Amino acid sequence: MRNRRTAASAAILTVLTLVAAGALPSPARAAGNTLTVNVGTAVRPVTHVAAGGLYAVDTGTKPPPAQMYPLRLNHLTQPPPGGQQLGNGATTPCCDGLQIAGKVTGVGAQQFFRLPDIYPNFPYRWVSWADWEAKVRTMVQARVNATAGTNIDGYELWNEPDWTWNTSAAGTFNAGWTRTHRLIRTLDTITPIVGPSHSIYNHSWMVSFLTNARDTGTLPDVIVWHELDNDSYLNVAAHVSDYRAIEQSLGISPRPISINEYASPSQVDIPSVAVHYMAVFERHGIRSAERAYWYEAGTLNGLLYNNAPTASYWAYKWYGDQAGNIVQTVPGSWLEGVASYDSTRRIVNVVLGGDSGNNTVRVNGLGALGSQVRVTLSRTGTTGRFTNQAAPTTVSTATYTVSNGSISVPVTGMDALAAYQLLITPTSGVATWQQRYEAENATVVNANRFSSSSASNGGYVGQIDGTATSRGQSFVDFLVNVPQTRAYTMAIGYANGTGATATHGLAYNGGAFSTVSYPATGAWGAFGASVTVPVNLNAGWNMIRLAKGAPNFAGGTGYAELDAITLS
Repeated sequence: MRNRRTAASAAILTVLTLVAAGALPSPARAAGNTLTVNVGTAVRPVTHVAAGGLYAVDTGTKPPPAQMYPLRLNHLTQPPPGGQQLGNGATTPCCDGLQIAGKVTGVGAQQFFRLPDIYPNFPYRWVSWADWEAKVRTMVQARVNATAGTNIDGYELWNEPDWTWNTSAAGTFNAGWTRTHRLIRTLDTITPIVGPSHSIYNHSWMVSFLTNARDTGTLPDVIVWHELDNDSYLNVAAHVSDYRAIEQSLGISPRPISINEYASPSQVDIPSVAVHYMAVFERHGIRSAERAYWYEAGTLNGLLYNNAPTASYWAYKWYGDQAGNIVQTVPGSWLEGVASYDSTRRIVNVVLGGDSGNNTVRVNGLGALGSQVRVTLSRTGTTGRFTNQAAPTTVSTATYTVSNGSISVPVTGMDALAAYQLLITPTSGVATWQQRYEAENATVVNANRFSSSSASNGGYVGQIDGTATSRGQSFVDFLVNVPQTRAYTMAIGYANGTGATATHGLAYNGGAFSTVSYPATGAWGAFGASVTVPVNLNAGWNMIRLAKGAPNFAGGTGYAELDAITLS
């Protein structure tokens, strides 16, 4: 969806601009609310679900990798190979998914190819079936030929067919989906196919689409729709629930859900709105979600201006800092938040916003942090996409006494448009840099996340089995940040239930592979064993890959599951 502002959204934008300028009172939010964080109730592993965007990344320094690493990007949707789309007044195409694939892989993100963006116009101008099928063959073959490309995890067959599919010329969308799906599967049997990518969630459209896809054997591997209305985050729970009910009623196995465009044009640059989306996507099991492309490309969808951070960037940076598990948050009216607990470093990271005035954050389950904790409160600005904010503002730092495992932190004078962070740590003994990285928090490609009570944070990665092609090879990429350029010792926590030694390939920062050997352990999913290897890392960000299969690696032997890596 691009540049389709409604009168309503334009009016709301005017109101929010006046609010930010102080010409109107803050949006109707009642102060005196409490956001509750239950540290002991894990929701899911941290994967930074909402850290992504449509046309977010271009070639070169648009954006610079240095600004991308801290966000720990999860997923993008980009134009297909040879894409000609001229979105939002652009005069030349940009952001070709194959051209940016190496850059995106280097920061840990995966991407969909939006196939109809081979057309220059939006709404798309259909030519003929012969033309479309020729284009599909060319795009898919380009992906298949890109044997070094490992981060393309979906073909998006169409975009917003509810208003961009030319039924009079091309027939029904459902029939067009089936025809295109079948064509792609004659060319590529591995890369997932995603859709239907409606501009809004609609029950009857979804039932019709899924019924046809089931009956024709063309079900998508990932379900996609958009959440683009003002305050669409309020509808995510109901939409997910309705979709899951449809799946069950049709006898369809559960599919991952991607919201690959979210936030309206009038709200996409409001930090507190971003927090609402982060919270509901994590809470309701969305696999990936991407900021909408309403304006310019290659800016992380407005998180950067002239390649430097805007106010909203810092909300996503705090979110990117989360590690370990997402833990339960209970909103208080409009006061919403997303929180994580890193049990290794004993850090609770709460990103919140959406209410004005004086409010409270109640944090339970802090017993492991000691009798006292240090709490740092920070906030973003509210200055939009065309003003840089060099750093967030530290509001306060204080020590709190933990009572029955809990603290209550007042957050006074809140701005309903800003985002805030509560960072809670022990008063002493906090590591100055992150040394342990959980496999389930990493970029997991052609493998799966599982739970185990013996795993270091309760989760691990298994089924790291694929070796055949770059589209099916299995690996885990760990994005790590270290303080010095030097040799480090890396301990790898693993399980190997094969009864014999297994091997993975190890590479970092695009270098050559070496082999890591994993002696047999007692059983699958039972952790405690580790092996150590040396790695030479640069100060700052590094990408470490452990692979059963990967480009430029002949393939591992046997099988192993990964718990975590620890650097020292």
